[in-house]
Amino acid sequence: SWPTDMGGRGASRWEWLIFEEEYYRAGGPQRVTQNGIFLLAPTVFEFGTPEQQAYILPRMAAATDLWCQGWSEPNAGSDLASLTCKATRDDHRGGWVLDGQRTWTTRGAFCTHLFGLFRTEAGSERHKGLTYLLAPLDLPGITVRGFGRLDGDEGFAEVFFDGAFLADDSLPGGVVLGGEGEGWSVAMATTSSERGLTLRSPGRFCATADRLVDLYRQRSTGPGAELIDPGLRDRVVQGWMQAEAYRLQTLQTVTDDAEGRSAGAASSFVKLWWSELDVALHETALDLLGPEAELDDAWSKGWQFALSGPIYAGTN
Repeated sequence: SWPTDMGGRGASRWEWLIFEEEYYRAGGPQRVTQNGIFLLAPTVFEFGTPEQQAYILPRMAAATDLWCQGWSEPNAGSDLASLTCKATRDDHRGGWVLDGQRTWTTRGAFCTHLFGLFRTEAGSERHKGLTYLLAPLDLPGITVRGFGRLDGDEGFAEVFFDGAFLADDSLPGGVVLGGEGEGWSVAMATTSSERGLTLRSPGRFCATADRLVDLYRQRSTGPGAELIDPGLRDRVVQGWMQAEAYRLQTLQTVTDDAEGRSAGAASSFVKLWWSELDVALHETALDLLGPEAELDDAWSKGWQFALSGPIYAGTN
């Protein structure tokens, strides 16, 4: 849905939703570029200078640059405002000196760039004195250390900043997004994308609900059907209805967007909805499978990932 000169196809939001439905229905793989495309890009469109947009977005669309979200710290997970990573201004060299650590950096192990909040005002606390910075990960003084997850997937990383110098001209248009000291308001725009429409299209959950209906039909007519808890039928129907409700709500969101109305705080409600829905759909599937669930990678891994939904993008 981006303009063609930014690497997009100029599609409408409606066309994008249709694409997402077909993508998930077809079982397409996770997209390595998604943190950039679905989280950073909307923020660059809103706060970036024309020069930043012209450089960052086409390279992101082409997967030339892969962006990860560097927010969480060992002692500042979902409480983002308590972060301690700092960026000290060095006017003599024209840039920032970065110090601190990030963790749970999704896809950080194979990304080329990081976007994140840094404390740029000494002595500031909570939401004050933060700046949204864009940093290449190959700078001297930045160490990326990947680590595995319980579900076996790779990609998580710790990122260490040890006096790394981020020059103002490291990226065309500069490395500050939205102005020095304005980081919190810029970050809230990113979290609105993370919790709402752009990252979690209804196509994902509708496809899961359809798979759940198919699973129920198979289990309720095959061998051992008499052992299925009758209450599972209601849970399958409820899951399908909630996925459909999310789809309809998303259509309303796109209508509002097209008519110039902002989703605002509704994105937080939406985040509660899809994260709890994802857990419920997968738990119902595992109960349908019974002991066989441990042998079913698709539903088992999907459930493991669903459990993180109520935690990331702000805890429920």
